[in-house]
Amino acid sequence: MNRRALCLLAGLLAGQALLAPPASAADDCRVDLGRGWPPATENYGSTVEQLFAGTARKPVLTLTRLPLRGVESGLQLFAGEDDADWWLRYSTADERVSAWSGGRLELRTARPPEQVEVPMPAALGRRVVTEWQRTLGALTPQDRAAEFFDDEVLLFVVDGLRVSGLQPGCGPGEELMQQLELMIDATGDDEEDRAERWLKLGESLDQLEQSLAGAAG
Repeated sequence: MNRRALCLLAGLLAGQALLAPPASAADDCRVDLGRGWPPATENYGSTVEQLFAGTARKPVLTLTRLPLRGVESGLQLFAGEDDADWWLRYSTADERVSAWSGGRLELRTARPPEQVEVPMPAALGRRVVTEWQRTLGALTPQDRAAEFFDDEVLLFVVDGLRVSGLQPGCGPGEELMQQLELMIDATGDDEEDRAERWLKLGESLDQLEQSLAGAAG
């Protein structure tokens, strides 16, 4: 994994530590996520998503991080044909996309992003999409619209479902963040280590499925 990706992963871990509730608050898990685009975010967010996804293929899952400062980053998952491997891509902007210049805000996309792409077993890719869509749907009722936050924002798009807001730090949402960490790590692994990472991801998906079943029951 390159130095920039390590720095961004460190930011993810720091965010989890800050957002994780104390044990006494385990039953009071607040998730600041909602459906659709947050106000005043769509133009910026869609520009970053398009920069990372490109035009050759349409991802079935994306998670895009819009920080207050520093470069944007994101994960994209692309389906393969039939039973062929899927492809997991980790992207970081070469320079910050949203930046002030000459007294006005610009969206800079001239420089291509840094990207790493690795194969993922098709069955595992399908599970990620299914469980992430179920989890995000459960966390965000249809009538809960995404809110504006003057903070780092995450943009999830999973098979057509768009959810946006702050990084979750508890419950099933936190499990998604742990799975995100596993997938980011996998883009920097060799083939043998990546296979181990996929096993851990599968186990995490099993745990997530049980968590959702318990919450529903």
